[in-house]
Parts: sequence; C-alpha cells; structure tokens
Amino acid sequence: MKIASYLYRRKSALLKGLVLGCTVWLTVTVLLFMEDRRITPASNDPSAAGGYQQQQPIAAAQRRLPEDLDADNRLLDDEFPLEGGVEQQPAAPVIVQQQAGAAGLQNGEGVLPQPNRGGVNDEERGRKVYGEMGKPVVLPANLTADVKKLVDEGWKNNAFNQYASDLISLHRTLPDPRDEWCKKPGRYLDNLPQTSVIVCFHNEAWSVLLRTVHSILDRSPEHLIREIILVDDFSDMPHLKTQLEEYSENYPKIKIVRAKKREGLIRARLMGARYASAPVLTYLDSHCECTEGWLEPLLDRITRNPTTVVCPVIDTIDDKTFRYHFHHGPISVGGFSWKLVFNWHVVPDKEKKRHKNAAEPVWSPTMAGGLFAIDKKFFERLGTYDSGFDIWGGENLELSFKTWMCGGTLEIVPCSHVGHIFRKRSPYKWRTGVNVLKKNSIRLAEVWMDDYAKYYYERIGNDLGDYGDITSRKDLRRKLKCKSFKWYLENIYPELFIPGDAVASGEVRNLGYGNKTCLDSPARKTDLNKPAGLYPCHKMGGNQYWMLSKIGEIRRDESCLDYAGNDVILYPCHGSKGNQYWNYDHKTKQLRHGSSRKCLTINSSKDKLLMEECDLMLPKQMWQFENFNATLATEDSHMRH
Repeated sequence: MKIASYLYRRKSALLKGLVLGCTVWLTVTVLLFMEDRRITPASNDPSAAGGYQQQQPIAAAQRRLPEDLDADNRLLDDEFPLEGGVEQQPAAPVIVQQQAGAAGLQNGEGVLPQPNRGGVNDEERGRKVYGEMGKPVVLPANLTADVKKLVDEGWKNNAFNQYASDLISLHRTLPDPRDEWCKKPGRYLDNLPQTSVIVCFHNEAWSVLLRTVHSILDRSPEHLIREIILVDDFSDMPHLKTQLEEYSENYPKIKIVRAKKREGLIRARLMGARYASAPVLTYLDSHCECTEGWLEPLLDRITRNPTTVVCPVIDTIDDKTFRYHFHHGPISVGGFSWKLVFNWHVVPDKEKKRHKNAAEPVWSPTMAGGLFAIDKKFFERLGTYDSGFDIWGGENLELSFKTWMCGGTLEIVPCSHVGHIFRKRSPYKWRTGVNVLKKNSIRLAEVWMDDYAKYYYERIGNDLGDYGDITSRKDLRRKLKCKSFKWYLENIYPELFIPGDAVASGEVRNLGYGNKTCLDSPARKTDLNKPAGLYPCHKMGGNQYWMLSKIGEIRRDESCLDYAGNDVILYPCHGSKGNQYWNYDHKTKQLRHGSSRKCLTINSSKDKLLMEECDLMLPKQMWQFENFNATLATEDSHMRH
C-alpha cells in the first residue's frame, strides 16, 4: 500500500508540472508575438546592463539573400518595384525588432554581432552581406524619420556614415588591388621581423575601430604581428571603456593603452611607441581597412635597409557608402607647398627610369603621415616626433625631411594597399585660441628648413608668435650631421618651385576702385577649375600670396592663373605657357595675357575678374605686386628676347 500511495503522489506531481510548463510556454509565446519588433537603444544608465555599456549601433539589419541585393550591393525594395525598366531605388534596411536588456547586451543582442575569428558569422555564411568585396552600402532617399535621425546622429558624431558602417561585417571581404608582380613567389624575404601595429583613437565608432583591428588580424601572417597597441586618447564614449576591454580579451595580441588626459595624435603615437616591443613600428589610423598582402612588402623593405621608412598606397573608403575604391593607374608621391601643406604629385620621370616595373617601391619626397612603418631604432635615432608639437599637423613633413636629410630613404610601396576613410571635417573639439598647425609648422621650419623657412613665413605674414624652445631639436640635427635643406630640394624634390626664383611675390593689389582689392583664391585640389577670386587686402599672406615666375606664371604654389576665353581660373601649373602666360609691365602695372593679348581687370563691384581690351588709362587694369624684383624681371626680359 505504501508503494502504491507513493507512485500515485509521484504521478500527480508529474501531471501538475506538465500543466504548469504548458502554461508558461503559452504565456511566453503570446508575449513574444505582441512584442514591438523595433530596436530599443541601450540605456545610458549603467545599471541597465549591470554596469556593462555597449555602443548601440544605429542600425541592425536583417541579412538578406543574394537576390535581395543588386549588382552594386544596394538594398532592393521588395514591395514597390519600379516599372518600365528603370533602375530600382534601394529600399530602407529592415530593422531588427528586439529588446536590448541586460542579458541581451551580455550576449551581443541589440548590437553588432561579434564575428568569428575566421570570417563572417555563421548566420551569414552562404549569404551576400552588405559591403562585401568593398561594394557600397547605398541608403534609400525615402528614409523614415526615425531612421533618418539615426543616420544624422552617426554623421554628427563621426563625420562619416556610421549607420552604413554598422550594417557591414567586421570581417568584410575586400578586392585585391595588387599587381601580379607583387604576388610572385619568393618576392619577399623569409626572415621578416615582427611589428607592433599602433592604432591611436579618440571616440572612434565601434564598428569602424574593430573593422580596422580585424583587417589587421585577418590579413597579416600571424607570426609577423607581435601586438596591436590601441592607444585611447582620453575617449569618453562608454563603448570604448569596459566593452572594448572585454571584447579584446578574446584576442591576446590586442593591448589597450589609455592616456590620462587628451594628448593629441602626435603624443598618443609616442605613447604607443613606448609600449611597443617589436623591432618595427607600424602606424595606422583608427578608420582603416588592410587588404591582402599589405604587411609583407613593408617589412621586406625595412629588412633590406633599416633606414628606409615605408608607406602603403592609401586607398579611399567612401565616408558615405563605405565603398572601397582603389586606383588601377600609376601611383602618386608626396610633396608639399610653401604653406607647408602636404600634397600629392605624379611620379617624376627620373624616378620612373629607376624601375623596370611600376609596382616597385618608389622614392617619395614626403609622406601623408597617417600610415607608415619604420624601424624602431631608426625612429628613436631620428628623435621620434618633436614632443613640442601639439595635437597633429606638421609631424609628417618633419619626419619626411629628417628621414632624407639624416641618411634615410622614404618610399611608397605599391604592393601594399590600405584603405582609409577621409573625413571632410573633424568631429572632435579642441581648446580654442591656439593655432597648433601654425606653431608646429614654425618649429619644423626653424629646425629643418634653413634659409628657406622665410618662404613659409611670408605666407603667414611673418607672424611667428611663441613656438617654444627648439634648442634640443637643433642639437639633434647637429648630432646626426644631417644635410642641408638646399641639398634636399636639389636632390630629393627638384620639381618644387622655389619662391626665390620668382620675379615678384606677395599680394597682388588692384589699383582701381579704392586701391583695396587683392587677388584671393584657395589652391586646394577642390578649388581647381573654378574662377579665381577677389577679396579686400589683409596683409596676412595665405590665399593672397602669389608668385610671378620667370616664365610668366601667376602661381599659388603648384596652381596657376589660367585663361582660355571664359573665366580666369586656377589650374595646375604645366610650365608650357599658353593659357598660363602673363606679361607684367611694372611701369604700366598691366597684366597682359599672352595668347589673348587682353588685360586682367576687375568689375565695379570688386568681386569678379574680367579680361578686357587693354587701356592704359584704366586703374582697374593696374596691379601692384607686393615684392617686385626688377633685376630678375630685366634678366627674364632679355632671355625672352
């Protein structure tokens, strides 16, 4: 009887448990069905996730099958296809509908999934996902108000489209831009050294920073990467604190170094170098993507000559669509203007003649400065960066000048490609009242440019201000027995126009309508092919600093006034006279165009340049150069005749 009673009670308990389980299952099902399926941003309160805060990606997209995307990786509209054979407009990304509570955050829900080390996530395998092979992610024009707000927020915080970035895998595939010459077996030495890759960041977007890191890990031979040092320049975004540390625990090669105050790029890089243990330092920005085979060509050049500083070819990652774009044609080399601004130039003919193949490393007078590799001991021998430089700016030219002048070589390596997001503005704020670029450039000029520094000073109105103590930097140059800047210009950058060779320089003032209007035009690449401008004279150089060359060019460094029958524009100087030839008569003050024989004139409202028949009686056709060298002008006149 006791046994029968026991079995009865056991059977009753099992039945009750079964009924209770079914009730719970039905309740959960109903709740899930009724749940709002939209993304809920993670709470800003640390307690919402037990103190573990994630950066909430501004978009989480439902992965679509290949037939849902067009050839350019645009999202197709499932419900409203256009008729008449017109190309379909991309549809809005589908938003994953889920809550992001404490447990969800810990498990990676409601945020970007953490990809597997070997590639894309398991749920992505066999599918075409956004941005693969570097294709663009194109958002539709008809975004909902909520989504548009998220897109705008991403632009505001990052100066690029974070919404698009968050749709892309951290391990996305990229095209291989290399020439076949680069892939030949045995092209690189076997005994390549290890490198410490240093990535400095401040408030970088989660997906962009991690895509940078994973592109290094995924596309570099593991034995060549000793460590990736992430230098946090005093970020205040929560996702770059505990979340980044816990994420990095899965990757032993990642080390995080944190600044105790805002240091700026230059001093942050120096901090990274102090913690680096490998014999070669490789610097990358925090918004890059490395392509296949990017590292070996750089290390190979340094192994063959430790005094060689090497740069990859810098490809463009579009700030709006994250399209990876590389150029199939010839590469460019670095130069600079006399305003000490870096610029790009075609490879000179003399350099082309040194090579049998266009994929071979080429000498470059300067480097852009964001992406390069250098032997650590050589970097230290050169004095690393000038610690008197603030934030960023000028450090690339300083390292370029002293590399060449102090016994090294600077190369761009076409077999190495790294993509970079070029932002059109900086999303970060700094203290006001200090022109750090000007201060850095003056320190650079004082230490390395000898008598040629005056050409930079003329462009800033000879207003040097306080640029700090440079005694130790000059002592370093003497200790290293570095060559002169004249040697650098004659042997490394002979293509650069020297202002001292100009017939006239400085402001170009019109003598009509009150005698207060000057030629004024910026000379950036984006300003070319646009009408040259006018502005009230200010005696501060800058956009009003011009040079009249011996061959009749009116130059803003490498840009010239050009007239082809319509507007007077700025155009790259070509040295062939023609539309860029101007004859200045310092007695009549007229600027006569060579081929049209018309004179440069201003309109009555003093805001537009005109070309008119020459008239000696019109002050609006008279121009005064600030500095005119009559001797050079006479010599030039005799040479032409």
